[in-house]
Amino acid sequence: MIQKHAQMPDKDGFFGEYGGQIIPPPLIEIMNQINDAYDEVSQSESFQKELQQLNADYVGRPSPIYFAKRLSDKIGGARIFLKREDLNHTGAHKINHCIGEALLAKYMGKTKVLAETGAGQHGVALATACALVGIDCEIHMGEIDIEKEHPNVTKMKILGCKLVSVSRGTRTLKDAVDSAFEAYIKDPVNFFYAIGSVVGPHPFPKIVRDFQSIVGREARAQFLAKEGELPGTLIACVGGGSNAMGLFTAFLDDEDVQMIGVEPAGRGLDTADHAATLTLGSKGALHGFKCYNLQDEEGNPLPVYSIASGLDYPGVGPQHCHLKDIKRVCYEAIDDKECLDAFMQLSRLEGIIPALESAHAVAHAMKIAKAMSADETILVNLSGRGDKDADFVANYLSL
Repeated sequence: MIQKHAQMPDKDGFFGEYGGQIIPPPLIEIMNQINDAYDEVSQSESFQKELQQLNADYVGRPSPIYFAKRLSDKIGGARIFLKREDLNHTGAHKINHCIGEALLAKYMGKTKVLAETGAGQHGVALATACALVGIDCEIHMGEIDIEKEHPNVTKMKILGCKLVSVSRGTRTLKDAVDSAFEAYIKDPVNFFYAIGSVVGPHPFPKIVRDFQSIVGREARAQFLAKEGELPGTLIACVGGGSNAMGLFTAFLDDEDVQMIGVEPAGRGLDTADHAATLTLGSKGALHGFKCYNLQDEEGNPLPVYSIASGLDYPGVGPQHCHLKDIKRVCYEAIDDKECLDAFMQLSRLEGIIPALESAHAVAHAMKIAKAMSADETILVNLSGRGDKDADFVANYLSL
C-alpha cells in the first residue's frame, strides 16, 4: 500500500513548512549527492537484499510484540503491548538506521563515518555497524553523558571507534551534535555524517525514517496476526523522534489508530529543566533545518534537560512538527518521577528493564490505560533496554 504520508518530504526536503537545508551552498551539494545515492540504493535489489539479510541474521529482526499482562492487570483498563526493540542487537532501535547508514557510506566510497550520541545507543549501534562493514568511525559525546552512560562508552571503545569527549556548553547532546558537525565539514567529500535521528538537513530526516520504518511495518502485521485488528493507540518517546517515526509511519493512514509522542518534562514544565520541544517550543531553525525548538528571544537554542540522555535535545524531527500541526499525532510530556516509576514497575512486574527514554512512553501508557476499557489496546515502542541506565537509577533511587 502506498501511503500518502510516505510521499513526504517534497523535493526540497520539507514536511509542510519544516525541514529543508539551512546550510552553506557547498554542503547543499554534498547533501544532494547523499540524497541521490540513497535514492539509487533504495532501488538496488542487491543493497536491499543485503540490508534484509543483516536485519534478520545480525540484528535479529523481526523484534517480537509482547503483551505486558502483569503490568496491564495492575494498572487496569486497556491492555498494554510492547514492541520489543530492546531485544535488537546492541539493545535499541538505533541499529536499524545505523546499518543502513554504514552501508550507504560504504556504497558512496566514504572513508570515515562521524556521529553524535547522547545516551550512547546511537554511538554503540554505529560503531557496531562500522565494524561490520569495515569503515572508520568517530563518535562525539558530551562529558556529562560519558560519565552517566559509562557502559556504552566502554562498548564503543571495544568496538574500535574514536570517542571524542565534548566539554563545551551543556556538555550534552546538543553540543555533541555541534562538535560532530564541525568535524564533518572539515572533509565532507570523504566523511559521512550519520545523523542519529530524524533531524538535520535533508535528506537525513527521510533516510533515518525510512530505515526505521521497519518497526511499524513489522508491528502492523504482527498485531493483526495476534489480535485480528490494529492497536487502538500507539505510544513512543520523542527526543529527535526516530523510534516514534519508525513505529508511526506504517499507521499514518489508519485514521482510527491514535498516536502519541511522549517528550521529557524533566523536573517540570514550569521549570527550565525539561526538553519538551513540541509542547513548549516555537518555530525556528536548528542544525540545518526548520523545526519547533526551545530557543531564546534571539533564536538561540536553550539549555535542555532530561533524566534520559537520549531525549535532551532542544529540537525535534521536522515530520513530527508537521504531524503536530495537522493534529495527526498528539504530543504529551512525562516528568522524571513518572519515568522512574514506570522504569521500576516494568522491571519488577514483567522482568523487563527499559531504557529511561523508553520508560517515558511506558509511563504515559500507564497513565492513560486506567481510563480506557479492557477491550482497548495500547502498543508502546520499547525502543531500548536499560542496561546503560541500571547503575544510574540504582544510585539515584538508593537501591
